[in-house]
Amino acid sequence: MATRYWIAALPVADDNVAAGKTALWARLQDAISRHSFDTPLYRFTVPDLRPGTLDSLLALSDDLVKVQHLHRGRLPQDPPADRGPGARRRGRARHPHRRRRPRRQLPCGTRASTPSTPRSRRPSPASSPRSPRSRTTLQVRVAEYGNVKSQLGAINRKQTGSLAVRDLSNLIKPEDMVTSEHLVTLLSIVPKYSQKDWLSSYESLDTFVVPRSSKKLYEDNEYALYTVTLFAKVVDNFKVHAREKGFQIRDFEYSPEAQESRKQELEKLLQDQEVMRTSLLQWCYASYSEVFSSWMHFSAVRVFVESILRYGLPARFLSVVLAPSTKSEKKVRNILEGLCGNANSSYWRSEDDVGMAAGLGGEAESHPYVSFTINFV
Repeated sequence: MATRYWIAALPVADDNVAAGKTALWARLQDAISRHSFDTPLYRFTVPDLRPGTLDSLLALSDDLVKVQHLHRGRLPQDPPADRGPGARRRGRARHPHRRRRPRRQLPCGTRASTPSTPRSRRPSPASSPRSPRSRTTLQVRVAEYGNVKSQLGAINRKQTGSLAVRDLSNLIKPEDMVTSEHLVTLLSIVPKYSQKDWLSSYESLDTFVVPRSSKKLYEDNEYALYTVTLFAKVVDNFKVHAREKGFQIRDFEYSPEAQESRKQELEKLLQDQEVMRTSLLQWCYASYSEVFSSWMHFSAVRVFVESILRYGLPARFLSVVLAPSTKSEKKVRNILEGLCGNANSSYWRSEDDVGMAAGLGGEAESHPYVSFTINFV
């Protein structure tokens, strides 16, 4: 299930930025605990970046939205769908971003991994080392894994379907088949409610049928599997007469070598499936971590750029992450608006602004403070 988070930045009025951030953070914590105690709240640390020129900030503001959408699209939604409860637990244990972080602070990364200036270069889809290849690699790996699963599914369907279509090799024992120079054993699929008719009539379907040679080997909800022994020279004639009576003669040649070959093929496919599944899960965990980390770094740069454009220089703002429930959204919005200290905040909620933001079809959110939403699994 997808989780929705708000990344917001509130202006700090105090000239002492550090003290102002601390005081504003305390006020926000107090307001959230009193009015929306069920809303997770984290502090989102953004490095000190150099703002560059106004033109570069405006260009970055547009580009960062596009790049974030690209990273969101490349983020693996979830490892393979057939992962069981054990795999789900292993996934949570290995996946650092799925564990709840401490309530006090949510760092976006180290200074070494985040450039000191957003104007160092325009962001592009190639900004993350493995991001451009992640979707293609994922598609190839999933296709290979899906091919093995399809082969196993076809084998399982043959082994679990109706007697009229399923593989009969695992139901037949060597002693059930009589094969000689003149005699042959056929397998007849008899409707479940026509077994008495079969037992009373199979000997008369041809004059060269061995009397009392029919034996029931298996029965499912629809059919029963019977053997019948007869002379090889009348097989075709017997099949015609059996079909006229509503009995299906399955073509089957018992071969221990073929059975062993099918068994080895099944074991190999099962082994290949497990190896591919493990490899795919490991790749998904590693890929998710890398792409998610890159996504968060771009989010940090976006918070900085939007805050400078909104509040001006010098950079004095407090960035936070919240995850309010649907019923608490309005309360949390009111709390954030109250803390931003903007006397003109009512203008940001006008119907014209809301309609214009919705018409953009993007993540534009009309509020007196910097705010955008991220969704991830």
